[in-house]
Amino acid sequence: MAKKQKKPINPEVASVFNSYPQKIKSKLMYLRQLILDTAFSIEGVGEIEEALKWGEPSYLTPKTKSGSTIRIAWKKTQEEQYSIYFKCTANLVPAFKEKYPKEFKFGGKRSIDFNMDDKVPVRELKSCIALALTYHLNKKLEAPARWEMIEKVK
Repeated sequence: MAKKQKKPINPEVASVFNSYPQKIKSKLMYLRQLILDTAFSIEGVGEIEEALKWGEPSYLTPKTKSGSTIRIAWKKTQEEQYSIYFKCTANLVPAFKEKYPKEFKFGGKRSIDFNMDDKVPVRELKSCIALALTYHLNKKLEAPARWEMIEKVK
């Protein structure tokens, strides 16, 4: 990743990360950094706020309101899987499924799921994150135009 965004971790979020097994924590910290770096690379997204939503690390764009909330989590009931969640009513995951049908495993309309041994397709995931972080700027565009917009702003 070319641009690294340094951001101290929110203490409440840190306590959630610290409650996870180390192998999961490192995977989620990687996703966290990917979200921050992607946001930093897109003009107009602004500062990312890190908070807990539904007890899970969440990333919002409160100043610019450009994006839809992104959450990352691990569930004890699926201990070999971790996920990145998107607001299901935003129709982001259906857009991801259309663009990347083979690159990801999806959890319905709300998540991209990874198994512990999966190689994360970074370029594609950054595009999905970018679409979510600019959701309120692109939600009225047709799917091809939304993806084109992302390529222009990254």
